[in-house]
Amino acid sequence: MEKIGVLVVSYGSRETAIVDAFARSLDYKVEIFVADKQRNPFNVKAAIKHVVIPDLNIEEICKFAEANKDRIDFGIVGPEKPIIEGVRDSVERRTGIPMICPTKEYTIEESKVRQRLLFQQIVPEVNPSFKIFDPKSYRSTRDVKRDVYGWLDELDNQAVVKPDKPAAGKGVGVWGDHFTTREQLFEHFKSNYQHGPVIIEEKVEGEESSFQAFCDGKHLVALPDTRDYKRAFDDDKGPNTGGMGSYKNMGDVLPFLTKDERATEEEIVTRIFEKWKTTAEDKTALRGVPLYVAFMHTGKGPKILENNSRPGDPEIINILPIMKDDLVDICYKILEGNLTHITLEEATTVVTYKAPPNYGGYDDAFPNLVNPEEVGTPVNLRKAYVLSKRHGDKIRVYPGSMELRGNETFALKSRAVCVVGVGDDIETARQISLEGAAAIKGGALWHRTDIASERHIEKSVKHMDALRREK
Repeated sequence: MEKIGVLVVSYGSRETAIVDAFARSLDYKVEIFVADKQRNPFNVKAAIKHVVIPDLNIEEICKFAEANKDRIDFGIVGPEKPIIEGVRDSVERRTGIPMICPTKEYTIEESKVRQRLLFQQIVPEVNPSFKIFDPKSYRSTRDVKRDVYGWLDELDNQAVVKPDKPAAGKGVGVWGDHFTTREQLFEHFKSNYQHGPVIIEEKVEGEESSFQAFCDGKHLVALPDTRDYKRAFDDDKGPNTGGMGSYKNMGDVLPFLTKDERATEEEIVTRIFEKWKTTAEDKTALRGVPLYVAFMHTGKGPKILENNSRPGDPEIINILPIMKDDLVDICYKILEGNLTHITLEEATTVVTYKAPPNYGGYDDAFPNLVNPEEVGTPVNLRKAYVLSKRHGDKIRVYPGSMELRGNETFALKSRAVCVVGVGDDIETARQISLEGAAAIKGGALWHRTDIASERHIEKSVKHMDALRREK
């Protein structure tokens, strides 16, 4: 059996799922080298070498890669921060290890302004109405406030405020969620504006889907659509989060979309890719997942809410456990420029995340549901792993924001662990996922109970039917 060395730059459960896919290889003996945000218990056990780099800075990642370059054949990067900062450029230049993620120049996630202008050039019909407010264009706060209010007149206040750069100021703000007056909106705007350009765009109503595609720089291989649940609590209430779970239907199409609507997604993303790649001197610049697109389906055609330059978390976790192709082979095809298709099992998947009580404002919203004696206690994953063995490949347990201290595992501040259920239909996969989540004890962890529920899906189906009738 051929021995392969793989570097994985890891943040949370998404990368744990990647590590698991490599570890399950039947055709290769995979030695896994993990540069990790924390001592993830799964990764520590699976890796031949594991290093903790809390801020995932690319200098330390490069040092780890350099120290092991004779044993690493390629690397793969999940989290956005090192991709945006140019980890691929640096590692390849200093070590010669080929990396699977876009180059810094083609990390479109780095700038929402670049995204909107690129889409305006290639597929203007998918852009919501938007305006860019650049501090370089205004002399005073009064001047920019005048133009912001004028634009709000045109949008009837139904606006979304987005900083150009990730994690600048207060981040994305939505009318009706984060503010209900112009004064509140402008305060949110100013918190972002002090860091650089801000986009204000129309608020688009509809049903959301996540579109992902693997790319070798020449070819784009679309993956099945998934549905992410951003809101913290059941019934889509509470603040937006990194995603409390997601589901994949049987086949490529979500239950509330038609085959034609899915085909339209593919056509739009393909147009973006084919035009965009012509600007790259390095024809491998876009390899990895350069286009992970959040579509909003309006009934009158889709709009793109945003694009990311990396695999989705949790959405890629719906895909990795049911790939028939060996992930090593997929990666080699990406590096060789001959990836033309990926084969998946005929299955549905549901991902449910558990999080600590201080995540998503759960402890403030539901103080009576949090046992204070359990907060900060070790988390026991053993029963979930026992269930996993009992169900075979129908359950996967992927620690995320968790840290191994001695022989005990503790949840940190973000989404702690996810459970993937695999089934012949969505409800079966959902029940398996919930069973696994319920088996995880300790740390006062909580989770949504309605990810991929029949009631939630039916609500989406009816909403889309109504939007199509309004055409």
